[in-house]
Amino acid sequence: MPTIPLLGRLERYIVPVLVLAGWEAFSRSGALPPALLPAPSTVARAWADWIFAIDGSTQTYSGTWLLNTAASVWRVLAGFGIATLLGVGLGVAIGWSRFVEMTIEPTLQALRPIPPVSWIPLAIIWFGIADKPAIFLVFLGAFFPILLNTIHGVKTCDRNLIRVGAMVGGGNHELLRFIVLPAALPSIFAGLRIGIGSAWMLTVTAEMVAVKSGLGYVLWDSYYFLRYDLVLAAMASIGLLGFLSDLVIRAVMARVLHWQQKTTIQGVED
Repeated sequence: MPTIPLLGRLERYIVPVLVLAGWEAFSRSGALPPALLPAPSTVARAWADWIFAIDGSTQTYSGTWLLNTAASVWRVLAGFGIATLLGVGLGVAIGWSRFVEMTIEPTLQALRPIPPVSWIPLAIIWFGIADKPAIFLVFLGAFFPILLNTIHGVKTCDRNLIRVGAMVGGGNHELLRFIVLPAALPSIFAGLRIGIGSAWMLTVTAEMVAVKSGLGYVLWDSYYFLRYDLVLAAMASIGLLGFLSDLVIRAVMARVLHWQQKTTIQGVED
């Protein structure tokens, strides 16, 4: 039975609306003090003042949302960009070359289980209290998902295609460029989507201890002053920016992998 177009557009909002309505009702029921669990309407007012400086209710943070957001976005983009370059580059090398795999991968696999947050003391010692330790932690959080997905994509490339390419005279460069990389792109984009989520989580953690700006810093500072409405507004901001970041990657993926979508649509029609 075909889905009604309007209903199809609205169904994605059903769960968020129910969650917000239930949250608002619970907060107003008096089960918890309003200061401990501010209602969504209270959070929205604090968020609006944080962005537009409406009434000064967020005090020193009134009207500073754009500055703090820009600081966090810069750290995410810098760390994620470095992680993408190194993760994809090393992933292709490890997946393609047995020598590189045996030489580098054991060290990387030994480093991978170490939680990125455990690097915070060393990051502060090495880079000081500034953007660099936050960018370093974002890089660590995004690097390994991108690396492992790239390795998987390269290693699962159809070997028959590689043999055919070699038989028609393709060298390693041509095989990588025209066969292996296109085949690995779905896995690479999967790694990028996981990596951008990890990047946002790590930048917030880093901003709590290593810098004096950004959404994570505002979240942590608001917690100390018992401004839980601003804490929740910071959490909502991070969630929104993470969602938008994923949308951008998905849009790029849809454009780059247009051939895959056409194949899928054709398979469904068949």
